[in-house]
Amino acid sequence: MYNKEEIFGFETDTVWGIGAHPLCEKAVKKMYIIKGRAEAKPLILMSNKIEYLLPYVESVPKYAMELIKTHFPGGLTLIFKKTEKCPDYITSKKDTIGIRIPNHKGFCDLTENIEGKVLATTSLNYSGFPPVKNYEEAILKFGEKINVIKPKTAFIQDGTASTVVLCTGSVPVILRQGNVVI
Repeated sequence: MYNKEEIFGFETDTVWGIGAHPLCEKAVKKMYIIKGRAEAKPLILMSNKIEYLLPYVESVPKYAMELIKTHFPGGLTLIFKKTEKCPDYITSKKDTIGIRIPNHKGFCDLTENIEGKVLATTSLNYSGFPPVKNYEEAILKFGEKINVIKPKTAFIQDGTASTVVLCTGSVPVILRQGNVVI
């Protein structure tokens, strides 16, 4: 198991990501500092299985469950009302949280070694710049700032961010069109 205070760089099926244990405020704040990300911008939670993410969301409407069945794992982020388990320092004091399950074996293997099997995440880049494109660039730009950068594979992300869908009302609302078409 990894230490809760570690910062992770990792491949996903869309773009490279950076993550920290969601219940370790020190690690999450360090991640914001590494990226130069404004704390007013919330993070999302990612895992390898939906059951690890559900304790962080209040309820999943029927249409959202269909989206989960159809598009998880994959390039889809769903936003729900958060539960009390989900800290304000992840959501920038908003009452919602985004969740996603990448379709990437390396990421799924990484989360198996994290307590709770969930990471608070965002793209691996300096704020305002594109995400890193490969392992070598991740090491070059973040190797001295991040504890763990995994995995080094031949996998090539498509570079398109995930589709983001708000699931707090009676119908889904697409906030960002990415590589999953809804």
